[in-house]
Amino acid sequence: MRVPVDWLREYVAVPAGARGADIAADLVRVGLEEEAIHGGGLTGPLVVGRVLTKDPEPQKNGKTISWCTVDVGDANGTGEPQGIVCGADNFEAGDLVVVMLPGGVLPGGFTITARKTYGHVSAGMICSVRELGIGEDHTGILVLSGGPDGRALVPGQDAIPLLGLDRETVEVNVTPDRGYCFSIRGIAREYSHATGAAYTDPALGLEARAPAANGRGYVVDVRDDAPIRGRQGCDRYVARIVRGIDVHAPTPPWMATRLTEAGMRSISLPVDVTNYVMLGLGQPLHAFDVASLTGSIVVRRARPGERMTTLDGTDRALSPTDLLITDGGERPLAIAGVMGGEDCEVTDTTTDVLIEAAHFDPVTVARSARRHRLPSEASRRFERGVDPAIAAAAAQLAVELLVEHGGGAPDEGVTDVGTPVLPSPFTMDAGLPGRLVGVPYAASDVARVLTEIGCVVAAEGDRLTVTPPSWRPDLRQGPDLAEEVARIEGYAGIPSLLPTPPGGRGLTRAQRVRRLLGDVLAAQGLEEIWSAPFTGDDRHLALGLDPADVARRTVRLANPLSEEAPYFRISVVSTMVDALRRNVSRGAKDVGLFEVGLVVARTGTLVGAPTEEVGVRPSDETLAEIRAAVPPQPTHLGVLLAGDRDRAGWWGAGRKADVADLLEIVRGLGESLALDLAVTSDGPLPWHPGRCARVGTADGALIGWAGELHPKVVAALGLPERTLAAELDVDALVRASEDTVVAHTLVTSPRAQSDVALVVDASVPAERVRAALVEGGGELVESVDLFDLYEGGQVGVGKKSLAYRLVVRARNRTLTTEEVNAIRDRAVAAAARAVGAVQR
Repeated sequence: MRVPVDWLREYVAVPAGARGADIAADLVRVGLEEEAIHGGGLTGPLVVGRVLTKDPEPQKNGKTISWCTVDVGDANGTGEPQGIVCGADNFEAGDLVVVMLPGGVLPGGFTITARKTYGHVSAGMICSVRELGIGEDHTGILVLSGGPDGRALVPGQDAIPLLGLDRETVEVNVTPDRGYCFSIRGIAREYSHATGAAYTDPALGLEARAPAANGRGYVVDVRDDAPIRGRQGCDRYVARIVRGIDVHAPTPPWMATRLTEAGMRSISLPVDVTNYVMLGLGQPLHAFDVASLTGSIVVRRARPGERMTTLDGTDRALSPTDLLITDGGERPLAIAGVMGGEDCEVTDTTTDVLIEAAHFDPVTVARSARRHRLPSEASRRFERGVDPAIAAAAAQLAVELLVEHGGGAPDEGVTDVGTPVLPSPFTMDAGLPGRLVGVPYAASDVARVLTEIGCVVAAEGDRLTVTPPSWRPDLRQGPDLAEEVARIEGYAGIPSLLPTPPGGRGLTRAQRVRRLLGDVLAAQGLEEIWSAPFTGDDRHLALGLDPADVARRTVRLANPLSEEAPYFRISVVSTMVDALRRNVSRGAKDVGLFEVGLVVARTGTLVGAPTEEVGVRPSDETLAEIRAAVPPQPTHLGVLLAGDRDRAGWWGAGRKADVADLLEIVRGLGESLALDLAVTSDGPLPWHPGRCARVGTADGALIGWAGELHPKVVAALGLPERTLAAELDVDALVRASEDTVVAHTLVTSPRAQSDVALVVDASVPAERVRAALVEGGGELVESVDLFDLYEGGQVGVGKKSLAYRLVVRARNRTLTTEEVNAIRDRAVAAAARAVGAVQR
């Protein structure tokens, strides 16, 4: 909110010597943070200049600049015209412009000097409003038409007072709960709270002059058959008519200046008056051309399929929750509190104007503004809460200004329908602010502060019955008032004491597991990444998956960031491949990536979740339904390897990463959790059927898969050849590692080993044979490792020979040869029973 200092002085007694920085510092004390100080930061010479010549000169870069000579009078000390290069083209020879001469300083500390550019020495700058710090328009330079007093401008005249650049505007940040501060009236009240300066509410005099509703005004009918959260979309509508105005009458210079300083553009007298009243009092107004109205004004909700064209020329499909101002209940005139329609706006032929000053429901306005992407000055105020008691005073001020400057006459009829909902009284313990803030505020001080901010306070012992003022809809309960007491009494009076934190319980076991897995992978040289968890059918097809099957296992987003990726992912690897491809395309050839993230694992029919109004806590039953509607979302770990695992260097050639490297990483993850993960041959897409392993626990629980991606998948995704990928269920790892690991005494007895070669069918996985040997050997078997594989004529067609090394050891003695052989024989017998193994 931009607050011109001279406008602020009309409502509150700002000391004569107070500068913008002083005012901003005072407002900070009551919670209005300073954004900027506009004006006062410019130093001359800044003068009026008349363009004598303008010669366009096209440049090689396609841009056209103008070499101008500008008459600046005697401001340059010589009386000679200045030569200036200008890139704008919205002016012609003979126009009056604003010129900053060498030595002047623009806002932001930009010093103007004579310098050579585009082949000329440019001695100054022809300025735009943004360069002068009085607006945001940078499309062209500022062209002057006359002085504020109507007198003609002359070259060389000082432009600083002419443009009000010696005036200051304080810009403050208004928080969402302080909607009343979107007005000079509200800011003046806050300045009074901060400094004790005398405050004069401008609404009081206007309300005294405003005629009461008399039944002879324009007919207004409010019909809201679909209120939101039980609140009517419009609970007050004031309508006043001014007839016979001259819409071509100029806006008074003082008003145009204030609008500019407040960040708004002067357009026409009727529009400027409505904007001026809104900025001054905080009540948005709308002006209708009475000649365009054919019936009464009806306020209603939009009908299904209804459309209207707004002032910006856009044809909009309306929602049944949009609140409309309509002509006779049929033709939409405006989206209430947001924007008017183009066929009822004030035009050059308008003579009679209807002024609307209404109070609309904040939720209704906010939803319409967001739905139609139409943020406006009016909607910003209605969303945060407009004083419902100010409508008649705002309409009266607009009528007075139109009559004074537009030459019109007000109708005797006055319309004021509806009963606004005012803040309700509630009780509060006078000691509550002290307990919440930690400062012992006296009950009398609490009552004084609440009265100062506009509340009506009735004390009964230590209980206060408080009725908030109409402009503070945010004050609804005791803690709100406690905040006001702390704010007005001063935040500086609150001691800075660090609270003693309660003893924490630390990380959950699942959190510790996730961190441990990340640490292990980082120690292996892999980089952790994050990828957006959204995929589409194109990605599923590239991975060799059936899109219809994926759709049954996941959830489609109602409002996806991209239509190409409307689904939640079912695997982490499916989205990690983008990061791998991006890194490789930027020159990283040897890449190892991992990610821990959520996936969707829907198994049944998707049930829609119930919805509730915003701001209302759902019932326990509704919360249970919402939770039940959310599909399972397990945590998965994805790993990708590409390029060399052992890099080349002076020590020798490198070595490509292969499946053994990936399985070593996976087994290392299991070992970090004290799990002996079982690895068996498997080959679901997107993995290579002959180079993929199923990873599971000793009892057969599935953990995931690891191996080389299928060549077709690699080609479809544009990945390096023989890219390796692993996808593990972290939640399954957490469950499998729940048992406490028991530490054993170190064994000092010697171990013995025995090698055995077994012939089995070629289709039998080596892991099944190993598991059978471990089980048959018993508790003295310390390890069983495969060290040789043979397929050939010596074992027969369809057979293979697997050679294992059994390591056995007793904890408290040395095993004899007979005992070692017996263990080996029991292991071989178990393998024979389990998979039909025959010892060679």
